[in-house]
Amino acid sequence: MIEVRDLQKTFPGSGSLLTRNPVQALRGVNLTLNDQAVISVIGESGCGKTTMGRILAGLESPSGGSLIYDGQDLASLAPAERQASFLKVQMIHQDPYTALNPSHTIRHTLHAPLTHEARRLGKADAGSWVDRRARELLELVGLNPQGTLHKYPHALSGGQRQRVVIARALTVNPTVLIGDEAVSMIDVSMRLDILNLLAELRTQLTLAILFITHDVAAARYIAADGALCVLYQGEMVEYGPTDEVIRRPLHPYTQALLSAMPVLRGMEEPGPDRYLLERDMDEVVAKEPSCSFSPRCPFATERCRTNHPPLVLATEDRSTPEHLHRCWYPTPRSVAAIPREEVLEGGHHGLE
Repeated sequence: MIEVRDLQKTFPGSGSLLTRNPVQALRGVNLTLNDQAVISVIGESGCGKTTMGRILAGLESPSGGSLIYDGQDLASLAPAERQASFLKVQMIHQDPYTALNPSHTIRHTLHAPLTHEARRLGKADAGSWVDRRARELLELVGLNPQGTLHKYPHALSGGQRQRVVIARALTVNPTVLIGDEAVSMIDVSMRLDILNLLAELRTQLTLAILFITHDVAAARYIAADGALCVLYQGEMVEYGPTDEVIRRPLHPYTQALLSAMPVLRGMEEPGPDRYLLERDMDEVVAKEPSCSFSPRCPFATERCRTNHPPLVLATEDRSTPEHLHRCWYPTPRSVAAIPREEVLEGGHHGLE
């Protein structure tokens, strides 16, 4: 289990030392990823999604807050112990074309980390174990070892490369996979296959998955039985069971993201409460201590512009647990696409 408490990350910004403005990539994020759980993290570019994933994988250091892995605060551990904890969290990067060294065969790509793993585990027959394990991992991700090991990355398709990247992540027997836009650079026809592969690996290997994406449809698919976390300017603005957040979004930013989702004409109808934002995130900066979304929010009031809302539990009388939001006026709106048969049959009556 990974627990994030008040996670903060500030970058120095660009420009000279006198004129540069620090960039707050994460501002007090709290999140718990239980064993075998799946959480999708969505938001616009620049909202802090990737920064959070890199911190959890040990690729960035936080500016503040705590990381608790299996009950242990990483700050209290010796460097070697901390590194061992990070080893259990592996990242699947966005671009499979740059994630693999073009001068190395797939055999070399997998053998290098497996050799270190064999040494760490004290394998007596390290050579044969590494070769056998490389073949097993390729088969596990749906690739033929015979036709893959001797190839270089350029000889593989984008989907095949991403499967190799996933296999490489599995070489150290992780308990958590972090997918950072793991399907955004793959041909559309192959994306569902990769999402299904991640779901299968989660079941077979009892993995937890943190899936970072700007694609709401992919987030909903991979975390159908998990949770959805919405980030805006480094803050969590909504969190809850995936289907609950999709069907009854409470925060105006979540509603705007869902309103921007394409509608399959002839199969779906747009939600009746849809609306689109008129300004981009980088066009406006909220003044402290206002709500960070207030400059773009069509429902903002003076209270929103002068008071920063806390992250609180939704108070509606429902059976769904742990639906959190950061809004002074949480109002559920029907913005997600509605299957056309529900509309024709009269099965949709606004909010459920």
